[in-house]
Amino acid sequence: MTARFQLPELRLSLQFADTRHRDQLPRHKVQRWIRHALDGDGELTVRVVGAEEGQQLNRSYRGKDYATNVLTFDYDTEPVVLADLVLCADVVEREALEQGKSLEAHYAHLLVHGTLHAQGWDHEDDAEAQAMEARESAILKRLGFADPYERDPK
Repeated sequence: MTARFQLPELRLSLQFADTRHRDQLPRHKVQRWIRHALDGDGELTVRVVGAEEGQQLNRSYRGKDYATNVLTFDYDTEPVVLADLVLCADVVEREALEQGKSLEAHYAHLLVHGTLHAQGWDHEDDAEAQAMEARESAILKRLGFADPYERDPK
């Protein structure tokens, strides 16, 4: 008898201040992507915003005056991961086009990335970045997505 992998429990609030990609982010997919990145149970809010709100939040909380793809507000990791993930639809769409990937694949990657940040993962130095990227790549592969960090061998 083989043991079955048990995914963590997730309480998810999914909010759309910017609704243009709502069809790319059905609740069951968002839950699946986040649960695969969680090491334990979680309570997360995912909010998709436009450029103005994304820029305001990045300016207020990080001191950077531009909209970024994902912001993670982590509040606790024990006994459950408590966090808000804010994704900027404008930036996600632009990056997906620039990187030649689907919106779905890019949202999945950013939700995994943000969920790892909520659990203490970071990429401030090369060693941290390599470890976090390897973890993201493994999770995304398990979810059926290509490695977001795969370099074009040409």
